[in-house]
Amino acid sequence: MNQPSSQPIVDEPFPLPQRWGEAEIELLSQAMRQQSLFYWKGPQTEALYDAFRQFYPLQYLFPCSSGTASIHIALAALKFKPGDEVIVPCITDMGSVLGILHQQLVPVFVDIDPLTYNIDPESTRNAITLKTRAILPVHLCGNPCDMNSMMAIARKHELVVIEDCAQAWGARYQGELVGLQGDLSCYSFNDFKHLSCGDGGIVGTNNEALGLNLSKWGDKCYNRVTGIRNPDELALNYRMSEPLSAICTAQLGKHDDIVARRHRTGMLLHSLLEGIPGIVRTKINPEDTHSFYNYIFRLNLEELDTTRSAFAAALQAEGVNAEDGYIPAPVYRYDLFQTHNFYAGTWPIRDFGLTDMDYTKVKCPVAEEFLDDCIHMPLNEAMTETYTEKVGLAIKTVADRFAR
Repeated sequence: MNQPSSQPIVDEPFPLPQRWGEAEIELLSQAMRQQSLFYWKGPQTEALYDAFRQFYPLQYLFPCSSGTASIHIALAALKFKPGDEVIVPCITDMGSVLGILHQQLVPVFVDIDPLTYNIDPESTRNAITLKTRAILPVHLCGNPCDMNSMMAIARKHELVVIEDCAQAWGARYQGELVGLQGDLSCYSFNDFKHLSCGDGGIVGTNNEALGLNLSKWGDKCYNRVTGIRNPDELALNYRMSEPLSAICTAQLGKHDDIVARRHRTGMLLHSLLEGIPGIVRTKINPEDTHSFYNYIFRLNLEELDTTRSAFAAALQAEGVNAEDGYIPAPVYRYDLFQTHNFYAGTWPIRDFGLTDMDYTKVKCPVAEEFLDDCIHMPLNEAMTETYTEKVGLAIKTVADRFAR
């Protein structure tokens, strides 16, 4: 067994990009000279529509306060009935499911593919019931989902597909940017995403029936075209302001550069981990483009004389910015799901007999194994080739040290 390095292999701090600059300052300055910072017909928001459509040609758009809000708006626009079911992978952020719950719908958690970590088609097929109305695939970590399978399943069962692209700016499925396959698509400008205004989002569709009234679901059901304030349905206020639109527009101007640099760095690291005993790399389909929100790999602990936590600690000792695990548990194991504490200790749709879902009985074995043996590493566009090569060498060195 090799001994730990006397000096960390990664002997420089984790690099951080300068995310905002003159482009953002210029557009923010323009906004500050406006008479109004309200989004409707605001010049910054109109510019945001144009900038977004240069990459994602969705006819109907609504910029909003977060990626979570974008998903809630999409679900509200579909006008499903209380107790209807939405299929969602169990490895995701809470933002993927909050809108489902708030619309009095039922999240149906399904397992993940063990190699891509995305929603598993077979698990999805098996979860469909007479109450299923939609599938919400999440392009986890910037790795595109198997959208051909998702769309085939949806069309066969007459389901809607809502793409969660929060972690996947610039990712491409078979050459096409993610978000252009489903019926509705949701994006995040959260501080931790590729593009950011601190917190924001955008939801879009090319479906006219959904798109013509898309904005009302994030704007209190007001009709901004007529100016009439007479809501006929219950909606929320998820609007984005002009300053945030300005920042998002500037960020979209950097879309291709940021994505290209992340992709280059992620693929370099991916290549450096090839063939290392005990290291199981993410599967990246050759026809797809992974945009690397982060980098996750799994450990084959049968080939390593260690635990996952000890392996992560050894990486950290070598200067690698690595964590053992990803999210704490599959979402269905979070406390509020285990207690069904969604509304002051109650779950109205279950109390009223509209669902018999019991999250204490849900189990997704692949996802649970994944969370037991994965290693998560932040990745960004500031990482140089030299830095990335040091990270790759450190991972190989630690794996060799623990090899059986």
